Amino acid sequence: MNFQTMPKVELHTHLEGCAPPAFIKGLAAEKNIDISGIFSEDGGYAFRDFDHFLKVYEAACTTLQTPEDFRRLTMAVLEETAAHGVVYMETFVSPDFCGGGDLAAWKDYLAAMEDAAREAEDTLGITLKGIVTGIRHFGPEACKPAALCAAETFGDFITGYGMAGGEMVGRPADYAYSFDIAREAGMPLTCHAGEWGGAAMVAETLRDLRVARIGHGIGAIQDPALVAQIAELDIVLEVCPGSNVVLKAVEGWAKHPIVKLRDAGVKVTVSTDDPPFFHTTMTAEYEMLHQTFGWDEDDFKAVNATALAAAFCDEETKARVAKRLEPAQ
Repeated sequence: MNFQTMPKVELHTHLEGCAPPAFIKGLAAEKNIDISGIFSEDGGYAFRDFDHFLKVYEAACTTLQTPEDFRRLTMAVLEETAAHGVVYMETFVSPDFCGGGDLAAWKDYLAAMEDAAREAEDTLGITLKGIVTGIRHFGPEACKPAALCAAETFGDFITGYGMAGGEMVGRPADYAYSFDIAREAGMPLTCHAGEWGGAAMVAETLRDLRVARIGHGIGAIQDPALVAQIAELDIVLEVCPGSNVVLKAVEGWAKHPIVKLRDAGVKVTVSTDDPPFFHTTMTAEYEMLHQTFGWDEDDFKAVNATALAAAFCDEETKARVAKRLEPAQ
């Protein structure tokens, strides 16, 4: 199997978190911004733990100041992602980093991202869709303008709403208002949970936010009844094994619960989260799943079929992407 060329569907990435370090360094140099402290000696991003990772992530985002910056970012990310066989990608984007939650500014940033996405579809054969996210650790009030931006720009490119950031800030119910805004606009919903908060956080998220997908969700494995509920409700988990290993949400690849969840009937997908931060790619994720759990071509076909079915895009887009997956069928 050639894991790099195998066509792939990826549902859980953060646009800014996919930025190559060299790209961020270049922007910092152009703008005379000193963020040298966020890089390691070998040129990668340097962080100690999850909380420090969030700080480094937000420091990198200070270089992204204009719609043109986001157009360039989107193209750089899609070039890198397409090189690893990804034919469809959903990425989390936040109005907080694109105009501070102002709707008019958000639309300008969005237009720039869409422009790059169209160019990449034509030249690289990769389709990108955006999921607007509130940033949990910014608090419930800060998520409301993000949700309003999502509802006002829901359409072909913006396909859903979710929440990312520090999972242990507040409880899911504190953020219900922003999810209600998006739900009333007809938007599909996802939310990070169970990366750090365990099974209880996943259960609360499903109960109080009524999402179709859970970002990570691996903590659910602690509660067999919850795992059965997730399977019964057809909730899809956006699993990011390499991210979980690097951030020490699990003890190592062999301890990752993705196979136990799948064997229990849970719909799992595979993504990279913030690949340059975690020294991963979709190729590397597939290689490690093969080495650790013996996943073969049929397993990867199945996980891609699950991901495409769970994608938030329209049926016409799914049909187009399905044709790109056919070589792997």
